[in-house]
Amino acid sequence: MSRTRRLRLGAFLRPVSLHTAAWRYPGAFPDGNFNFAHYRRYAEILERGCFDAMFLADSLAVLKMPMGALKRSATVTSFDPLTLLPALAAVTSRLGLIATASTTYNEPYHIARKFASLDHLSGGRAGWNLVTSVNPNEAMNFGLDSHLDHGARYAKAREFFDVVTGLWDSWADDAFVRDVETGVYFDPDKMHVLDHKGAHYNVRGPLNIARPVQGWPVIVQAGSSEEGREIAAATAEMVFCAHGTLAQGQSFYRDVKGRMASYGRDPEHLKILPGAFVVVGDSLAQAEDIKARLDALVHPESGIASLQVALGQVDLSGVDLDGPLPDLPETNASKGSQRKLVELARTRNMTVRQLCQYVGGSYGTMEMIGTPAMIADQMEEWLETRGCDGFNVMFPYVPGGLEAFVDRVVPELQRRDLFRTAYEGATLRENLGLPRPPNRFFERIGGMRGSANVST
Repeated sequence: MSRTRRLRLGAFLRPVSLHTAAWRYPGAFPDGNFNFAHYRRYAEILERGCFDAMFLADSLAVLKMPMGALKRSATVTSFDPLTLLPALAAVTSRLGLIATASTTYNEPYHIARKFASLDHLSGGRAGWNLVTSVNPNEAMNFGLDSHLDHGARYAKAREFFDVVTGLWDSWADDAFVRDVETGVYFDPDKMHVLDHKGAHYNVRGPLNIARPVQGWPVIVQAGSSEEGREIAAATAEMVFCAHGTLAQGQSFYRDVKGRMASYGRDPEHLKILPGAFVVVGDSLAQAEDIKARLDALVHPESGIASLQVALGQVDLSGVDLDGPLPDLPETNASKGSQRKLVELARTRNMTVRQLCQYVGGSYGTMEMIGTPAMIADQMEEWLETRGCDGFNVMFPYVPGGLEAFVDRVVPELQRRDLFRTAYEGATLRENLGLPRPPNRFFERIGGMRGSANVST
């Protein structure tokens, strides 16, 4: 019997593996995050496995952590995703290409033009992970002394989204007639000048590139704070989140999808994909041994530094490592991440040292460790009980961990009819089962037609 729901799978690369010591694991590529030939190989493996998308995390500054830990981090350098993904578009044909881009340290016109370009270059496979930036050091790379307040960042992000999507709607889909006989390249009646004037941005438009192949690139959001959930319900089509338990996943799923009605949105038009750090073995013992060998390569300095970052740049110097996690101050960084880790530590009665070991490896995300059948069992339970629509899979190391998932777990999911055996379409939206957004200025929406301002 065919299933009504199947898993959506993204591959989360940060910039290659989430695990702090992945680059040190036997068989891994130490230069894996800064070598195009390696990235091409990753993309080709993912496409062979029918993954929906490759999801690239990004930061606009070196991580804020002590030099003793920083010098051990493979994420200290990485490609700009919006330079890398167009190159990967040329060597793939179906894999979605999702890039992280900050609304805090970019201008809407830049983002609109770059993602529209990626969508055209890839034939409609682009996605934009809308973030407000967590790393406070990013501010100092853009002429500022400090990070904007959390609430202010989200207020700007909401308007930023409106401007970007308005710019993507600058042209009707059939605006470019390119009539060689008459010499008319485009129909002026099918061009819209946005002329946005808002609290944070004044942007005239129109965008100087045709409307994206997908209408809009797929909108992705990764915040889990109150503000993050609200902007996801209003704008996102995919949400990347982190949950330690199925109950937490189900609660988040109900909450975010339940908010969508107030925005007139269909909950099926939002795919929720929690992160899953997956380690595959011939047996549970072998998979656990792989994880233990990997974790043993995490230096203690990296563990405490990673925990401080995950808790929102909280200073843990002087804290008793063998005592419980103390009460923490509220920070201006990621509130959702801090809340989840504090809840985890309290629930499991973990010491600070134990929490460091947990976070220093896979940053506290959900772990699925075992045989292909065991991992498929967990994924099936999460899907069937509405804990998710799929997963953003994180590989313990590459290429070996990636190949193990594609060659062993994917066939098991396919055998259970939980995952596709071939791509449904050519665009990311088609493969995710998402509708193409109508052009607000040139298509009938809710019985009304937007007016086109064609002054130049």
